[in-house]
Amino acid sequence: MRIRVIGVPMDLGADRRGVDIGPSAIRYAGLSEHLRRLGYTVNDIGNVHVPQPESRPVGNTQLKYLEPIVQVSEELAQLVTEALQANEFPLILGGDHSIALGSISGVARVHQPLGVIWVDAHTDFNTGETTPSGNIHGMILAALAGLGDGRLVEVGGWSPKLNTSDIVIVGARDIDPGEQNLLRNNHIHVFTMSDIDERGISEIMHQAVAIAGRDNHPVHLSLDLDALDPREAPGVGTAVRGGLSYREAHLVMEMVASTHQLVSMDVVEVNAILDRENATARLAVELVLSALGKKIL
Repeated sequence: MRIRVIGVPMDLGADRRGVDIGPSAIRYAGLSEHLRRLGYTVNDIGNVHVPQPESRPVGNTQLKYLEPIVQVSEELAQLVTEALQANEFPLILGGDHSIALGSISGVARVHQPLGVIWVDAHTDFNTGETTPSGNIHGMILAALAGLGDGRLVEVGGWSPKLNTSDIVIVGARDIDPGEQNLLRNNHIHVFTMSDIDERGISEIMHQAVAIAGRDNHPVHLSLDLDALDPREAPGVGTAVRGGLSYREAHLVMEMVASTHQLVSMDVVEVNAILDRENATARLAVELVLSALGKKIL
């Protein structure tokens, strides 16, 4: 299989700077070399241009940097669609989690219905009405499900990209009050860290892949490194204690790989400024390899 690597140095969707260096940090950690050792052909097309926050007005404080985020999302969606049409696996490197609007929109043009496994400490299911921060990286999953500001919802020219029944969130532990209502009202499958503590990651992932991949649906995996405990992944902008362990995270990836239904993946929120010796980027590479089939034996 050929893998098309697309970097998106986006930090318009979050408050803390540094995730724009994420694609470079992940590449520096040896991503392409390790993928080739695993037997893949790698086509790294470089980075999508993302304007610097200092060069653009914030705009509506409930939807910060909306215009440039939409512009980048439209370009990324086209690049992802082109990768799939060329029979390449799109591997998108963030950047903050707002990049998933473009990556999943591009996949959903080709694959319908599309299951999504969203591995994250946060559910990213706010809208402009519920957000406490105005940061768009916390609204992306809702927008993909057709909720929120029309300019986000209509990226790619149609909505919704995802059926709510095809979305599974794994590892959540920091959910805003407005999100809680939206998640319940839209019947989103959310497996919190409490669920994982009580039932174990293996049982949770058996259910997650059964839901997202039912009827042999293609699956997109969106991995936010803050899903892991900060002791494992210190270089993230919105760290929350009590996350996935190193082995739990690898098992999540391994169980997704075992479905053979994964068609695309994005890896987000690696903040090189806050990292220690590129440890989080190196962990991101390890997890990508597990998602793409690397096994212990």
